[in-house]
Amino acid sequence: MSVQSVPALMVQGTGSDVGKSLLVAGLCRAYARRGLCVRPFKPQNMSNNAAVTDDGGEIGRAQALQARAAGVPTTVHMNPVLLKPQSDIGSQVVVQGKVLTTAKARDYYRLKRDLLPKVLESFEVIAADADLVLVEGAGSPAEVNLRASDIANMGFAEAAEIPVILVGDIDRGGVIASIVGTYELLSADDRRWLKGYVINKFRGDVSLFGSATNIIADKTDLKSFGIVTYWSGAHKLPAEDGVALEKSGKYHRGRDDGGLLRIAVPHLPRIANFDDLDPLAAEPDVELLLIKPGQVIPGACDLVILPGSKSTLADLKFLKNQGWDIDILAHYRRGGHVIGICGGYQMLGHMVHDPDGVEGEPGSEAGLGLLDVETVMAGDKTLRKTDAVTVGNDSGLAAHLALWGYEIHMGQTDGPDRARSWLQLGDRLGDHTNGVLDGAISADGRVMGCYLHGLFGSDAFRHAFLARMGGDGMSNGLNFEAGIDASLDALADHLEACLDLDGMLELAKSRGK
Repeated sequence: MSVQSVPALMVQGTGSDVGKSLLVAGLCRAYARRGLCVRPFKPQNMSNNAAVTDDGGEIGRAQALQARAAGVPTTVHMNPVLLKPQSDIGSQVVVQGKVLTTAKARDYYRLKRDLLPKVLESFEVIAADADLVLVEGAGSPAEVNLRASDIANMGFAEAAEIPVILVGDIDRGGVIASIVGTYELLSADDRRWLKGYVINKFRGDVSLFGSATNIIADKTDLKSFGIVTYWSGAHKLPAEDGVALEKSGKYHRGRDDGGLLRIAVPHLPRIANFDDLDPLAAEPDVELLLIKPGQVIPGACDLVILPGSKSTLADLKFLKNQGWDIDILAHYRRGGHVIGICGGYQMLGHMVHDPDGVEGEPGSEAGLGLLDVETVMAGDKTLRKTDAVTVGNDSGLAAHLALWGYEIHMGQTDGPDRARSWLQLGDRLGDHTNGVLDGAISADGRVMGCYLHGLFGSDAFRHAFLARMGGDGMSNGLNFEAGIDASLDALADHLEACLDLDGMLELAKSRGK
């Protein structure tokens, strides 16, 4: 079978955050369970939630979840263009897993015209060994003012000749207008790729939407592939980007019955890889508080976590402007614990230097001074998956606890507290004898930092870490990774019940005919 005739289906949306990413993940699992070799693909993504791939690059976290749902290794070709926002007007541009440049929005608009060949090249790699490719669009094709250089929606669908279904989110209201309006805005050439639609996040009696289906058919002649009723398990899966943090439910302000441990996390503007927090939020005895701008970090908390950041200096300045530095230092003086991950680790030191403007404007910024280290943003980006073991020292953790994760950062951190590194990273075969030491611990053992993302996903380590924070009486029954796969199965079951998966597969097979 030639690449041009490999079955493929593109899922576009009437807007951002209508549920495209989760729908594609669920479809990947559903079709994979039917015995198909499924590959996910997203031409262009914008997110600071990134994943390190099995071939050593980076892609959007959503595509990594979709690959997991399909049961296939991750590759940079699943998301050939990744935009990682560093400011309100500029982003780091990652092409086929590697940093290409940093560009402002207007500059990228001109640049992306030259990226379509790379996108199509990656699609051909993905399609070469697939029975089915499920493609996710970005934003909405209704942004017709950007159509001339589009590589994310109809521009890609046309170039790769892939049929499209449109997803509308009824939960936000106006779903008929959003579907019909999108159809009306598309040119006649683009409409020929649009074959149907799906209504997502429906609450209540589905039969009441029957007349709406007739209205949409009359206005657009599009086929309905089903109505997906609201699925309550979405919060159990990693979120695509920071939009999830703006909504209630991803991380809660607190449990009604409290918890054995209270953890506070400042919500930084350029927060990155915040799915590090998911395993902690899933623990029944943990109360995880995401502290929004304008809120105070509460005095009565056991642990403060400084998360990853795509723009460490800018987020460090923001943290100070919010007065959170004062809150964190007061928390520490009261005997509280602090841990920083990646960018958060860098903020805990005395200084962060960015002489070349790697993450924004060149400059330096004083850190919180809770770790005796300094960071310089220089050199190549570190990208790797790795396993690790704990090092028995002032961390208070037992030695040789196994864990795994990934590094994805700019900059190098050094200083006296690095002598108390608490993680030894392994090679790809799990040998830690000559592994790189990561992390730092303060002399009193109450402040820790490391570059390893994903470490809390390892159950034994997470439970030991939380016990050290004061959660000795916590239940240790949570198997986080098994819960992810169980949720993907539940999502696939839900879509099987709500959608015409046979009809969607036939539509995918019509490509090239």
